[in-house]
Amino acid sequence: MLVCIGAGPGHLDYLTRRGAELVSTADVVAGFDAVVDVVRPLLRPEQQVVTMGYRDQVARLAEVAALHHAGKHCVVVFMGDIHFSGFQFLERVETACGHRVETVPGISSAQMLASRGRVCFDETTFLTFHRRGDLTPFKTHLLEVLRGGRNAIVIPRPWDFMPRDVAAYVLAGGASGAHRVEVWENLSRAEAEWSGTLAELEGREFSDMSILLIRALTPMPTGLEGEP
Repeated sequence: MLVCIGAGPGHLDYLTRRGAELVSTADVVAGFDAVVDVVRPLLRPEQQVVTMGYRDQVARLAEVAALHHAGKHCVVVFMGDIHFSGFQFLERVETACGHRVETVPGISSAQMLASRGRVCFDETTFLTFHRRGDLTPFKTHLLEVLRGGRNAIVIPRPWDFMPRDVAAYVLAGGASGAHRVEVWENLSRAEAEWSGTLAELEGREFSDMSILLIRALTPMPTGLEGEP
């Protein structure tokens, strides 16, 4: 069996009970170094651990696939939830294995941010730029979201589309600099790392683990409690 598990936004408190059970009972636990470090307190000495980075992920996943086909119970851990921002990595896992695999959802940083920022997903659009390839369609969609009066929760791309670049792009596309923005780098904290306007965000530096909330200029009306 090979299972892909969402390990949550970076703290064991947010790993599901099912995910923790699968990690602790697996023969092999694999994933990017930072994600494996999250679940490392659950690991036993006899478990085999396969860590990887962006450059060697294909070769390391081939090792995991070989162990899987040899009859080992393998788990691959993902940061957050697979279905929010992990589908490209899931495709690499399935390519290595040669078949579809089971997935176990986790808590995404986007869900954590919605909770911290007190926004509803029916009034908010989630966009991830944490992907390889051309970002143009996703950038265009972000502008459409802001023009449509919705909040946007955005995961930037670490190497070339960070929060400052997001701000520069949407401002150049005509978005108002008055949008309120919050940038979170550690979602286990009670408050945002930085908050201000879209205009003030441009040029500021943040870590690769950042996520941002761009608030709509005019909040959408919410339903009254008890409404059908």
